[in-house]
Amino acid sequence: MSTVPNTVDDVNTTTQIKPHPLQVAKRLEKLKANVFTQWTMLGNKYGAINLGQGFPNFDGPEFVKEAAIQAIRDGKNQYARDYGIPDLNTAIAERFKKDSGLVVDPEKEITVTCGCTEAIAATILGLINPGDEVIIFSPFFDCYEAVLSMAGAKIKNITLRPPDFAVPIEELKSIISKNTRAIIINTPHNPTGKIFTREELNSIASLCIENDVLVFTDEVYDKLAFDKEHISPASLPGMFERTVAMNSLGKTFSLTGWKIGWAIAPPHLTWGLRLAHSYLTFAISTPMQWAAIAALRAPDSYYVELRRDYMAKRAILAEGLEAVGFKVLPSSGTYFMVVDHTPFGHENDFAFCEYLIKEVGVVGIPTSMFYLNPEKGNNLIRFTFSKDEETLRAAVERMKKKLRK
Repeated sequence: MSTVPNTVDDVNTTTQIKPHPLQVAKRLEKLKANVFTQWTMLGNKYGAINLGQGFPNFDGPEFVKEAAIQAIRDGKNQYARDYGIPDLNTAIAERFKKDSGLVVDPEKEITVTCGCTEAIAATILGLINPGDEVIIFSPFFDCYEAVLSMAGAKIKNITLRPPDFAVPIEELKSIISKNTRAIIINTPHNPTGKIFTREELNSIASLCIENDVLVFTDEVYDKLAFDKEHISPASLPGMFERTVAMNSLGKTFSLTGWKIGWAIAPPHLTWGLRLAHSYLTFAISTPMQWAAIAALRAPDSYYVELRRDYMAKRAILAEGLEAVGFKVLPSSGTYFMVVDHTPFGHENDFAFCEYLIKEVGVVGIPTSMFYLNPEKGNNLIRFTFSKDEETLRAAVERMKKKLRK
């Protein structure tokens, strides 16, 4: 009789087979599991209101969804060109000109990607060599560290400190050198809501030009700039030739599941990122690309209303959290804010977020996950206000009733 198991149940009951230990490539073994998935799953288990993961609990505009449906009905369902359908590349160029004043070539300088996350991955894998020094600012979106590790880069870190998370220019001067290949800038900034000022960007630009350093910019929250002007670093004098500007559709149009992003860069940088992109995903969802054209050509009134709605949501959450007893730090952009949880007496941000889910019924994200040195962020947690007003008020009420200092 054969002893080879034929089903999963056979495997589970075959005592001779030992479970395999976890296996992971060395370049990834120091990385943590995805924090957003972890805390969302725990929140679901306890029926908590999710103010952790940054996705809206409301849908995107009807005119964009209808454009996707029409594209499917029109048979636009096969592979697209790997760097984007021509009409979408043109629409991205038009929007970039309107926002930054820069004229770019849709064919040679724009690459459509699977969300901004893949734009980041393609840029780093396509332009960074093992051992290259890359500077990031803590706290940072978690994929930066992960992809830099995949590329074998040497990460150098600058910590932005509350309450305003200003860039310490003198510290940046001390670590940037001729060995620095690139700096990653995220503005408006996740998780803090900071918007890099013109003065900060000019100082960074001067250092990059002086030391021949590239700049990779994550600008997915550019239309969610509330209190300060968003400035694309590529628009500064002498910077376009050394900048990859990345963006996406999801945050601005509440369609995070569509994963339509793009990277804008001069041809000598586009070549490398396109090469990586072609082997990461090749082409992006064709009907969603056609719908993205309709989104990007939305009237200015759409963005005015978007900012107005999010500023109202921000006020509801900020005022509610202050009333609960948090120290709320200013958020000038994105749909996130960070708060100091220490008035409630928990050991660190992980302990507090676990208590918040299990005992209070609200999900927040422990901000130490966004730091190379977690101790520098363990007094902070991140909340999102990308929810409808009823949900935000319900979360605040739960905290008022159950959270104790």
